[in-house]
Amino acid sequence: MVYQPPTGARDLLPLDVAQKHWIEERLRTVFRRWGYHRIITSTLERLDTLMAGGAVQPSTVIQLRDAEDEVLGLRPELTASIARAAVTRMAGTTYPQRLYYNANVFRTAGEGIHGGQQEFYQAGVELLGAGGVMADAEILLLLSQCLQSLGLNQWRVILGEAGLMQSLLAAFEPALQNQVRHAIAHLDRIALETLPLSPDQRERALFLFDLRGRPADVLQRVGQLSLDAHQQQIVNNLKSLVELLNESSAFPVILDLSLIQTFDYYTGIVFEVVSESEAGQQVLGQGGRYDQLLGLYHPQGETYPGIGFSLNIEDLHACLLPGGQLPAYTVPSDWLVVPVSSQADAAAFAYAQKLRQDGDLVRVELDFGQRETPEAVREYAQQRRIKQIAWVKDAGEPEIETLS
Repeated sequence: MVYQPPTGARDLLPLDVAQKHWIEERLRTVFRRWGYHRIITSTLERLDTLMAGGAVQPSTVIQLRDAEDEVLGLRPELTASIARAAVTRMAGTTYPQRLYYNANVFRTAGEGIHGGQQEFYQAGVELLGAGGVMADAEILLLLSQCLQSLGLNQWRVILGEAGLMQSLLAAFEPALQNQVRHAIAHLDRIALETLPLSPDQRERALFLFDLRGRPADVLQRVGQLSLDAHQQQIVNNLKSLVELLNESSAFPVILDLSLIQTFDYYTGIVFEVVSESEAGQQVLGQGGRYDQLLGLYHPQGETYPGIGFSLNIEDLHACLLPGGQLPAYTVPSDWLVVPVSSQADAAAFAYAQKLRQDGDLVRVELDFGQRETPEAVREYAQQRRIKQIAWVKDAGEPEIETLS
């Protein structure tokens, strides 16, 4: 019998881990420079915790039961878990709270998808207790700096506004509102044109469907609508955000008001970061504002604004690999310590430990005498890209050899 990981799971070998660590360490450095602190939440959550925000469908959760027959789920994302932890475990904290994570998440592969991946890795941030244009801008500028730290150049941010689109969809009767929303969210123009809408409703639906492009152009088109005071304030905030981003950084933004979700999770801006290459477009991460979510978990129902994003480590890895930025090898050891006889074994252990304690991280391997000749030892060291050999004699004196 050949043992393999279960369907949807995979092993990360040392080079995979080194490349994943390369990505995560650069992201962590940026997070910390912006004042974010790491939070680690439970891999397991009660199913009702995951369902509370409406962002997660039960069918996407890998479920199991505990000894008391309570239904639990492996987390499919981190925002719900962090929101729960923030309002239940961090009572009395001062806001804003800047939190970041590096973690694995789990999602079912879906019906009809054989062997699809079910475990993924994400890195991201949550900015809790801060609303307004400045907080939105911080998250988007932080996202930009994360991608720049990885050396990615061909990407853009697609920006939407869930609250505005939800408000504009209120013009449709409830029976049709979800169908119009679903068609726009999935960019399904044919479905939109075949819905039982009046001519005026169809014209409005198609107008909303086509609200994407240069921010100035889209905002000008939105201004042609009869907006109430709340809608106008959202548009003004979008204008201020775009202007602030333009003044603070030079990354491409596409305003796409069709970028909406089919669930009521986000309340303000939503966004995706998309890579552009010869292989086509690839979503590297996503995020948005969720100003009602924390109140769902608070014992007294108190809510605080929140906004964040997650980056998909596997997608970043796939995007970076062809460019040669990622490590091509695991880090080699600095030394190979070789006892010249069995009488030198203890001295070899002692000398290896002395080397390991010398300043910064020094990687030291001990040779176990499996190779019969010095030439075989040197060949092994060269294969492993080890540059220095310490031949330890019976009395404990090392003889140092540097390989070319």
